[in-house]
Amino acid sequence: MPEITVVTRECCELVDITRRIAALVPPDLGSGLCSVHSLHTTAALTVNENADPDVQHDLLAKLDALVPQHESYYRHAEGNSAAHLKSSLMGFSVTVPVRNGRLHLGTWQGIYLCEFDGPRTRRVVVTFVEAAR
Repeated sequence: MPEITVVTRECCELVDITRRIAALVPPDLGSGLCSVHSLHTTAALTVNENADPDVQHDLLAKLDALVPQHESYYRHAEGNSAAHLKSSLMGFSVTVPVRNGRLHLGTWQGIYLCEFDGPRTRRVVVTFVEAAR
């Protein structure tokens, strides 16, 4: 099962991993599904616009407003409750169709690792399932 490593540089950031995932598509896979899964509880995955970086900024800003870094009712002793909450809201995996041996994403879509507790080194597992013929 293929796996990629993503090194993040900020506490909260979105890292475009589309090309790295696309490079893993098996050459003999015609059509099917690509499942991308984060192995971490404070990092998530999403599919979103990859043309305008303001979309990434806006997404992170809204998540910060919804889930502030520090709240008096957080109990988790490690101090990263907000990261756990944001990851759970965003989700730990995405599934993308594969057509003709390529990821079938929309014109402006990209696959992002969402870092909420960085900087860190993250692992992402990629699984391919071929469609029944």
